[in-house]
Amino acid sequence: MAFCQVQWSSKVLGKALGLNVILPECGEGPYPVFYLLHGLSDDHTIWHRRTRIEWYVRNLPLIVVMPDGFRGFYTNHENGPAFATYMAEELPAFVERNFPARTGRASRCIGGLSMGGYGSLRLALGYPEVYCSANSHSGALAFGHDPLQPDTSMSREWMLVTGPSPTGSDHDLFALAEARVKENNAPAVRIDCGTEDFLLDHNRRFTAHLNEIGLAHEYAEYPGAHTWDFWDLHIQEALAFHAGNLGIAQA
Repeated sequence: MAFCQVQWSSKVLGKALGLNVILPECGEGPYPVFYLLHGLSDDHTIWHRRTRIEWYVRNLPLIVVMPDGFRGFYTNHENGPAFATYMAEELPAFVERNFPARTGRASRCIGGLSMGGYGSLRLALGYPEVYCSANSHSGALAFGHDPLQPDTSMSREWMLVTGPSPTGSDHDLFALAEARVKENNAPAVRIDCGTEDFLLDHNRRFTAHLNEIGLAHEYAEYPGAHTWDFWDLHIQEALAFHAGNLGIAQA
């Protein structure tokens, strides 16, 4: 397989960006694409540096794209950049123009951890025509749903992203999930979280909501915390989940 470090310029964000890409050497292209998102404090290099993602996909006819999401939560900011537009529209067009990638919903999936876990569901539920499946590891899934308290520096930062009252908006996964059920166009969803993770309550509340509204999904809790040991281990189940939805198998 080949590993590519890409520098490109986003018109949507008005900024030069880094992008890491794993290209398969098995099967025949064009290939489906897995967009793999990082968490709040990291960047587009982290999955490749901290996990064995390249080894895990060695026998899969699958392109893995690892973009930089900064601290943007992969959503269009109320007072700032349009990260969702960049991710769901501009980035797939760039990838499909420059790499041997298949086009269309059935050939795209997305996943991530923590902020990226929220982001993967924000994008897949917000753009159901773009992705066939989405997974979240240890996701901040109540971000954009719970009210913000304006008395901390972090809350003040998040208000620039979602505004002071995000509940029910396009930032709210609970509301986006309801819209997908109403329109009967939900992607396949898989969620996992560690039983010692500080975001476990987010995951339990969101999956309880999915059960209540009848949105089909997979949910698993495993021993572990908000750590790379957990994500390196369980990205393997996510890859199997996406491979099944993409209709591909190990070579």
